[in-house]
Amino acid sequence: MILRRLPIPSAALLLSFLVLHAPYTIADEAAFDCLITTESLKFDLTSLGGEHTVSRTRSTPPSTMEDSVRFDLCSELSSKGGVSQQDQCPEGTRACLTKFNKKDDEKDRIISVIPIVSSSSIEAAYNVLSSPKGLSLVLHGPKYADGPAQYLNVTLLCTSDASDPTFVSYNGSELNLEWQTPVGCGDNKSSDDKNEGADEGSGVPPSETVGSGIGWFFLVLFLALVAYFGLGAYYNYSTYGATGKDLIPHRDFWQEVPYMLSDVVSHLCSSVRPRRAPSRGGYISV
Repeated sequence: MILRRLPIPSAALLLSFLVLHAPYTIADEAAFDCLITTESLKFDLTSLGGEHTVSRTRSTPPSTMEDSVRFDLCSELSSKGGVSQQDQCPEGTRACLTKFNKKDDEKDRIISVIPIVSSSSIEAAYNVLSSPKGLSLVLHGPKYADGPAQYLNVTLLCTSDASDPTFVSYNGSELNLEWQTPVGCGDNKSSDDKNEGADEGSGVPPSETVGSGIGWFFLVLFLALVAYFGLGAYYNYSTYGATGKDLIPHRDFWQEVPYMLSDVVSHLCSSVRPRRAPSRGGYISV
């Protein structure tokens, strides 16, 4: 048997393979609204909404093939002006792939127009990626020309800086796009839920809930005093058989507290009270 060394796939194809074989979670059956919530993360894709166009070019001598996809993750595409309806995807399409054949000194010729994603059959599914960190989103579409059903696989990679989406591949059924964006990082769900709960319950913005920290301080202080007097009284009773005022721990100190406070207040008042200058215009009795 002859063993042949297979070529190592590119990083894009390897990432696509891992994404395809990862378990996906089906989103709600309602129309996809670009909001995804997992057990620990929230993904808000609304900032990625709007029409985007990406393309790839393939050399097919003596001509060139261009695959151009126009898509909007969050809403349906609008019709293009100046283009006949037969050269466009039908209404309700969210991702439309148009294949052009280009040849020097000749007008571009449209080969096919393929609706990749439609609102009527979108069936959104997602998978949270850990390495690299991100989100894989799959949106479905109808069958094309008695062939397989179409679907769009968008991989949102977590990055600090946003970039334009890129065309990765299309195999006649699956269209793969890759998008580096901070949206792919997601937001921590637990912290968001706590902030929302505080805002809705109190009716005030988060900046005005700082007072809760002061309330916790006084609560801890109160509990500490209760524990101090309770345990101290129990110790005096069980050890010395004390009763009445003798149960108070460090009774002599607490009896002196009012006098110490009085001295402190008197000192503060005397230091703040303005000094009167002696009058020089009066008479001194002899």
